Amino acid sequence: MRGSDAGHPYGNPESQRNMKRLLLAAVVINGCLGYSVGAWAVDGPRSVVNDHADIEFLKDHWQTPVPSQGKAPAHFSSIERSLEPESCGVCHRTQYEEWSGSLHSRSMGPGVTGQTMELIHDDPKTALLCYSCHAPLSEQQEKRVKKEGRPPSRVKKRRQAPGLGESAGGSESAGAKYQTNHAFSTSLQQKGLSCAGCHVRGHQRFGPPKRDGSFENSAPATQLPHGGAIRTAAFERSEFCKGCHQFEPNGYALNGKLLEDTYNEWKAGSYAREGKSCQGCHMPERRHLWRGIHDPEMVKQGVSVSLSLDKKRYRVGEQLHAEITLVNTGVGHYFPTYVTPKIVVRFELVDTDGKPVAQSAQEERIGREVTLDLTRELFDTRLAPGESRTVRYARAIDQAGLTLRGSIIIVPDDFYIRFYEATAPKAKTKEARALLEQAMREGRARSFLLYTEDITVS
Repeated sequence: MRGSDAGHPYGNPESQRNMKRLLLAAVVINGCLGYSVGAWAVDGPRSVVNDHADIEFLKDHWQTPVPSQGKAPAHFSSIERSLEPESCGVCHRTQYEEWSGSLHSRSMGPGVTGQTMELIHDDPKTALLCYSCHAPLSEQQEKRVKKEGRPPSRVKKRRQAPGLGESAGGSESAGAKYQTNHAFSTSLQQKGLSCAGCHVRGHQRFGPPKRDGSFENSAPATQLPHGGAIRTAAFERSEFCKGCHQFEPNGYALNGKLLEDTYNEWKAGSYAREGKSCQGCHMPERRHLWRGIHDPEMVKQGVSVSLSLDKKRYRVGEQLHAEITLVNTGVGHYFPTYVTPKIVVRFELVDTDGKPVAQSAQEERIGREVTLDLTRELFDTRLAPGESRTVRYARAIDQAGLTLRGSIIIVPDDFYIRFYEATAPKAKTKEARALLEQAMREGRARSFLLYTEDITVS
């Protein structure tokens, strides 16, 4: 694949359109889609009234871009007026520190920035669509749609990749003109999906119910910092996360499957039926961590691994048969979800000196593999919740003193690594190329060994 795809990612106009779709499919730099177990936010059945109210709230809350906050109330202090996460951290220190170590805080990392810094000038529609999840506040976006005549609808569908004949941005923004956004803040853009991205609209703070389930503020709004908060159970619903982790039903698909389908994967499984939300796994006890495929401990909690052989010892000349079985025991959606990560199952024989035996290695990749231009699905071996996958290995034993080593390597950023390898050399500026190369190095460094076991076989 790398030989045929990586060398020609921009080979024709159709490929160029498909490459743009990759940006639309980026999910907060991969890591907020996770592989975990947990059931903190278990909600009982909701009433239809509550369902309707929550969904209506979310439709309004997740307009993209998030409308400009406008002028803050005159009595607000400089901290209350600020949208910078550091200002929120003055009072909400724990949440700020957890967010600072999360991938949400790096959603405008070098990989995304290295692409959007050129796109915002060459193709602002695509850049702004990327920002809708990576930097959703109006104040984080260099340009905005120029309003002419009747203003466009403020409520836009998020995460909907264009069809084969469309450019990014879809028909709603077709023919749109763009102008400089004078409210833009470079500093705020670099913070990615920040506190305000989820919690602030028109300088009003929003959040979930208190831990005891109540919605009321502890004092009159006039006596509280930033006027207190409006609380809603919508913050505890998986639908709160859906906008950036699920394509629309008519969004871009390969082989009959949406390119990004995480919410639907969850919805179809037992976790949804049991009331286990995204937040239950990725924000346990309301922690702002959003751990997932990049976190070894989270992955260990979500899967089980076993290595077995057909006999304990082998004589020289006998055939060894082994298998590794991987089970999705605690992931509420496919493992792995989306096309970015890969799971590498590896077998290898080593001799008495610990050196690998030549030509004894065998690897199999588990995941959803697509071409770099997003035109073909090559395979899909992901595990649905509760599903298992067995990888088999067979080899003749040709010497005594051999050990079989079985291992599983997690490559969280596999697709992006290959994408940056292909696109970094084609970047128009040195700055963009340097950022893409940095993202490539960081992606490679995030791979980790999930499991390894040695068994003496001869």
